[in-house]
Amino acid sequence: MKRIKTYEGKRVIVVGLAKSGLNAARLLKKLGAIVTVSDQQPLADNTEAQALEAEGGYTVLTGEQSPSQLDAGFDLMVKNPGIPYDVPLIKAAVDQQLPIISEIELASEVSEAELIAVTGSNGKTTTTTMITKMMNQERHSGKSAYAGNIGVPASSVAQSLTEDDTLVMEVSSFMLLGTTSFHPHIAVLTNIFANHLDYHKTRANYVKAKMRITANQTADDYFVVNFDSDELVELSQQSQAKVVPFSRLGKTKEGAYVSEGTLYYQDQAIMKASEIKVPGEHNVENALAAIAVAKIEGRSNDAIKHVLTTFGGVRHRTQYVLTSEGRIFYNDSKATDIEATEMALKGFKQPVVLLAGGLDRGYTFERLVPFFKDHVKGIVLFGETKHLLADAAKAAGITEIHFSGNAESGVAEAYQLSAPGDVILLSPANASWDQYPNFEDRGDRFIKAVEDLTGKKEEL
Repeated sequence: MKRIKTYEGKRVIVVGLAKSGLNAARLLKKLGAIVTVSDQQPLADNTEAQALEAEGGYTVLTGEQSPSQLDAGFDLMVKNPGIPYDVPLIKAAVDQQLPIISEIELASEVSEAELIAVTGSNGKTTTTTMITKMMNQERHSGKSAYAGNIGVPASSVAQSLTEDDTLVMEVSSFMLLGTTSFHPHIAVLTNIFANHLDYHKTRANYVKAKMRITANQTADDYFVVNFDSDELVELSQQSQAKVVPFSRLGKTKEGAYVSEGTLYYQDQAIMKASEIKVPGEHNVENALAAIAVAKIEGRSNDAIKHVLTTFGGVRHRTQYVLTSEGRIFYNDSKATDIEATEMALKGFKQPVVLLAGGLDRGYTFERLVPFFKDHVKGIVLFGETKHLLADAAKAAGITEIHFSGNAESGVAEAYQLSAPGDVILLSPANASWDQYPNFEDRGDRFIKAVEDLTGKKEEL
């Protein structure tokens, strides 16, 4: 870890704890800052705040947050990325021109490791994981580790890495807004859709936030960009870095691309797209982005192919679970909206028995009808939206429509509807909160039910 002097004696308020805020507070204290933390969860229910109080050396504020907390006078705010800028405490900081950064900025300042950063509307986590695995191939020293929006606090990981290591950081638009000096050697932009407009207010603001990933890059750096999007081709011209494109549609042969079903980097054929273990066209794009990074870093085609043919997917994201008696089980519990389930279904050529359902948010599922027609042979439904999904299944001509108590109880029923060669897919198209605390719990319970039914263990 770099022993920087930037924060010595500085009065810093960390707003919002959870894992990232907790680790940011600890790092700031280690760097000599005078640290106050503010979190709206009451102390009695706040394990992170309790931990800091027990450690000592922090001012810990819990419960209602208000602009008056700034009266103590601060030099800097480190804000949890999920907290909007129009919250009164944050708005007051902006009005007072108090500098506001996010935890990834802090992490990047102390890290000795080479930094690769990945952003985009979709595919960030899978691409980050693929890159990390590729960067751990053919190493003579050090290791590659991921952190950031992938669920691992960057400020914790950054402290443990040396100049022989590589830090692959997944970064969201929320995180990037809180950066001023953030400078990855390789930046990756997977795609841009119209996401998080409740936070950013306009699509232009959202795009601007995403482009901060390359704002401090120079001609010695690399910007890996999806050239299947005309918008991203144009946006890439704003970067001072070397632009390395990737294209599933073969629109360019300068970087990573697909031609006649084969993945290439420039003029080198690497492998067939069909050999990628995780299904779907979106995962072809993720693989191309990872290939571009791996080739920039000098990894061999064999190393790249090994990762792409063995990586079964990020947990809960079209994750391969196991195969039993010819049935192939996938866990896509992260599919908490219609678009994610559409993407998952498009990824399979085999007949699918689908498990779906969950929290009723007031919308219907007509959009899924053509995907049901093309991919689904039978469906097992659960949760608050089961009857709404049944309406879409009937409209698609599906005759095998069954109801179950929840995702895990539906596994045995889905198996009965399947035949050897079929995919049994949990892709709910709904949030989990009607029956589960989160999508991770839903996916874990599904996997356990699959293991219990088949007598096999999840293949990791």
